[in-house]
Amino acid sequence: MGWSQDLFRALWRALSKEAKQQVGTDQFGNKYYYVPEYKNWRGQTIREKRIVEAANKREVDYEVGDIPTEWEAWIRKTRKIPPTMEEILKNEKNRKEIKIKNQDLYGKEKLLSKGSNEELLAPPVQTQIKGHASAPYFGKEEPTVAPTSTGKTFQPGSWMPPGGKNPNQ
Repeated sequence: MGWSQDLFRALWRALSKEAKQQVGTDQFGNKYYYVPEYKNWRGQTIREKRIVEAANKREVDYEVGDIPTEWEAWIRKTRKIPPTMEEILKNEKNRKEIKIKNQDLYGKEKLLSKGSNEELLAPPVQTQIKGHASAPYFGKEEPTVAPTSTGKTFQPGSWMPPGGKNPNQ
């Protein structure tokens, strides 16, 4: 299946006028290509492409760290120019230095917090939660579950709305 797929790709590139330009390689052996915008044999404009040809051709062997961050940014078009090998090596060195500094800082923090952790922490405060802040009775007496009725003591016309205004007058 592999040779037929390669033959089909070569035939397709010949018909589509797709011309790859190699722009670089990385330390893993991956090759990076740029295909400028072109018109195909049907007259359609095909947008530019940025392609990586993996050193290890099997897709199942691909892992996240196989492409350097700088090349991935170029492939995804977040950077305009392809990175140089010097830039990749400089950034890799910086990443290693940051990782070492982070481990040192984490170790120092762990040593400092070992002995004084119990003395600096205050005991947890016990709070009693009474309802939700959006409830109409928040911070007030909660309504009772027992039903109340004014059926025996109700007098027609005795109820007044809040504010003291009588609607009948």
